[in-house]
Amino acid sequence: MNRRAFLALAVATAAWADEPALRVIPIKAHKFEFVPAEIGLKLGEPVVLEFTTEDVHMGFDAPALGLHADIVPGRVARVPFTPSKEGSFEFACDVFCGSGHEEMGGVVIVRA
Repeated sequence: MNRRAFLALAVATAAWADEPALRVIPIKAHKFEFVPAEIGLKLGEPVVLEFTTEDVHMGFDAPALGLHADIVPGRVARVPFTPSKEGSFEFACDVFCGSGHEEMGGVVIVRA
């Protein structure tokens, strides 16, 4: 590796290393609940919502926050998000997953 390439790599690595790691929030979708059903976030803090399920195809929809994810068994759905407004925002499963589907939801609470 020549000197310029090495220096460019060193600068890029140093800049990347200085960035704080995003907080990952694991969320499991089960028939017929999200765990956790209440997600607390800090205003302006970037996070990644990480969805998994072992059941059937499900969905996550928080329309007031503009968030959506398809949650497929055996895959991880990652949704990066930085809250820009305070409040309580409901979310729900938006893919019919059985007879308890209507009750499957929760709330994202964003505080300063």
